[in-house]
Amino acid sequence: MIIGTGVDIIEIDRIKKAVERTKSFMSKVYSENEMLLFREKGMRMESVAGNFAAKEAISKALGTGIRGFQLKDIEIVRNGIGKPEVNLYGRAKIIAELKGVKSIHVSISHSKTDAIAFAVLEG
Repeated sequence: MIIGTGVDIIEIDRIKKAVERTKSFMSKVYSENEMLLFREKGMRMESVAGNFAAKEAISKALGTGIRGFQLKDIEIVRNGIGKPEVNLYGRAKIIAELKGVKSIHVSISHSKTDAIAFAVLEG
């Protein structure tokens, strides 16, 4: 059963500017595993923006937006073939459990200027 869906699109330059302007942006938004992945990919801003969009899409699918938990509580990693996988922590995990979420599917894509993500929560 589908519990929720969410979509988000963001301008890659907006994320790039946030990274450049705010020293703490990366550590407030992304987990250590995500930052390691970004470093391995050469800090490509389309990847950073794609993960941001995925976090926003998941928060919308949860029905909360970014309320009651931190973006860092939603971790987007990749499996062996590059497919995005989601790990939830803290309050985001509690909210998902209370809503009966059993699995989260996310798709991320980008153009030269924008990153987009779509999330489906199943129970």
